[in-house]
Amino acid sequence: MDAEGLKALFEPVGTVAVKRMFGGHGVYVDGLCFAIQSQGEVYLKTDAESEKVYADAGSAPFVYVARGKPMTMSYWRLVASAYDDPDELKRWSALAIEAARRVAAAKPAKKPKATRGPRAKAAGPSLRATRNNPD
Repeated sequence: MDAEGLKALFEPVGTVAVKRMFGGHGVYVDGLCFAIQSQGEVYLKTDAESEKVYADAGSAPFVYVARGKPMTMSYWRLVASAYDDPDELKRWSALAIEAARRVAAAKPAKKPKATRGPRAKAAGPSLRATRNNPD
């Protein structure tokens, strides 16, 4: 499925952004990746709170191989019936968006990067310059 196909699929959910990633696509709402597409399959974001719902529905996690080892991601296959039922798609997508929000909220805030280069010098003389200057 290409980017336009993903936008059409998720139209019942609302406006989504689709970006290329890992040979597939990421599907975003409000800046959060809540779905991915890889090798023709669509997977939705899960977390510890929602994973069991997907498992109970017969879904399976997204697994890829890195350096010869299988790696399981926190995305589970979209159930087949949701492709043809907009209400079911909205329900599953809502679970994924909620999981993406919980995961994002649990991440520590990013620390501001230290300034370097010309901007740091413009802030004033360095400590070394003031120590060596008797004035």
